[in-house]
Amino acid sequence: MIAVLTDSTCDLHPDSAQQLGINIIPLQVNMQERTLLDWQDIDPDAVYDHMRSGGSASTSPVTVAAFMEKYWELLTTHEAVVSLHISGKLSDTVRHAQAAAQQLGETGRIHIIDTEVASGPLAELAMVARDQVSAGQELHQVARGVLEARNSLYAEFSVATLDYLRRSGRIGRAQALLGGVLGVRPILAFDRGELKANRRVKVDQAAGDMLGSLKDRFGTTPLSVTIMHAGRDTGRINALRTAMAGSGLNVQRGRVQLMGPVIGAHVGPGTFGFNALPLG
Repeated sequence: MIAVLTDSTCDLHPDSAQQLGINIIPLQVNMQERTLLDWQDIDPDAVYDHMRSGGSASTSPVTVAAFMEKYWELLTTHEAVVSLHISGKLSDTVRHAQAAAQQLGETGRIHIIDTEVASGPLAELAMVARDQVSAGQELHQVARGVLEARNSLYAEFSVATLDYLRRSGRIGRAQALLGGVLGVRPILAFDRGELKANRRVKVDQAAGDMLGSLKDRFGTTPLSVTIMHAGRDTGRINALRTAMAGSGLNVQRGRVQLMGPVIGAHVGPGTFGFNALPLG
């Protein structure tokens, strides 16, 4: 059997990941002079509360040593590991995974994928890998299925401000200028592993604009759609559900997923978005 490993920036809750048969290795959040394991030692809302009060938070990638330990553990019970991670342009995590596989001398049994995404899209790809493994596919077939899904999925996010992404170096100063107008929200998407601010829209039009973008892209194609949200704002989440239901998208499988502590430290409170993957 092949083990599926991803990192905590997929934002699957550890309990959900366990039920899905997906292994998670955590990044770290550095806050108030403490180093905390993403999703394990800290809850997402704790990060947002800290940031709203004026505090700062930084993050650290998974270490080479942590990867070596996890790979060794998985290879004692599995024939191989497909290891898919946050974009290498956003974190050193995938490079540390590659170094760990090389140091273990197990590059033939460990297939590492830079997914070029994070958060909901990364969770979607981890579930694709899980489904491929469950269908009895071999390691190279699982990896190919993940890459095909990566090329098919599309996600957009809207942030309240680009300041957090600019401060952490995840977006350039010129891009950050797109978010500097009162009453508008920037819309971002992944572009070859980078986060790019594509446009800006009025605050109350952000959800409809992103859903319209997905409708233009996918039409009536059956989709798996994920609503991603920073924080447990039930009213906002329900509004996003309603907007998705009325969007005209052919949603065959829908999920709501919280953005985790590491992702939250970079995007800030008030972020939300949608991820869509064609089915079939």
